[in-house]
Amino acid sequence: MNVIVKARYNGPDHAAHGGYVAGLLAGQVMSDTVTVALRRPAPLETELLVFPDDDRGIGARLLDGEGRVVAEALAGAIVVPAVPPVPYEEALKAAEGYRAAEPAGRHPFPRCFVCGPLREQGDGMRLEPGPAGEGLVAAPWTPGEPPAPEIMWAVLGCPGGLASAAPGPPILLGTMTAQVTELPEAGERCVVMGLARSREGRKRHAATAAYGEDGRLLGRAEQIWIEYPPGPADA
Repeated sequence: MNVIVKARYNGPDHAAHGGYVAGLLAGQVMSDTVTVALRRPAPLETELLVFPDDDRGIGARLLDGEGRVVAEALAGAIVVPAVPPVPYEEALKAAEGYRAAEPAGRHPFPRCFVCGPLREQGDGMRLEPGPAGEGLVAAPWTPGEPPAPEIMWAVLGCPGGLASAAPGPPILLGTMTAQVTELPEAGERCVVMGLARSREGRKRHAATAAYGEDGRLLGRAEQIWIEYPPGPADA
């Protein structure tokens, strides 16, 4: 099976959005919870090859045209509670804080498909996860149409990185274990949460969750983000 990530679905300017790529590969694994390890940035507008990892449907690999592993996926599990939601009105206030604290010149990837402030309305998602507590971010989200599962993975990606962001090198998604339980309806007022769990050297552990208008859990993720490039102490 071959896939091409369209240029629209970028994270950094010249690479695919990590959560989106993870969601594409997760769709090839027969499990409701999948762990995806991103080995290298996925190129845009380039044919990528999807291979099953075994004949039981519990694993898959994504390779570039030179045979290098871009991502690997396996059936996973999440054993910790989901990040609880804040009310939609609080998410709106958090978004105001995002706009104040994340001007385009300071955003590490200002044209990111999900959270880039320089993306035009209707082209990017313009998700705005802003401060909602200690190590916590929240964003309102009203999808214009029912999202594909890989879009849900993308939505569950960025809030964890923004919750974990700190002065220093930018961070990229390294590993994501996610479970999408339901897709929201078009026009539904949703809330997306991100929580910084811990930091270990170059690694940042984070969690995310998305909730529907009635408070039902739509999806959740546990993540590891990696500083890139390495800081001086790690060189």
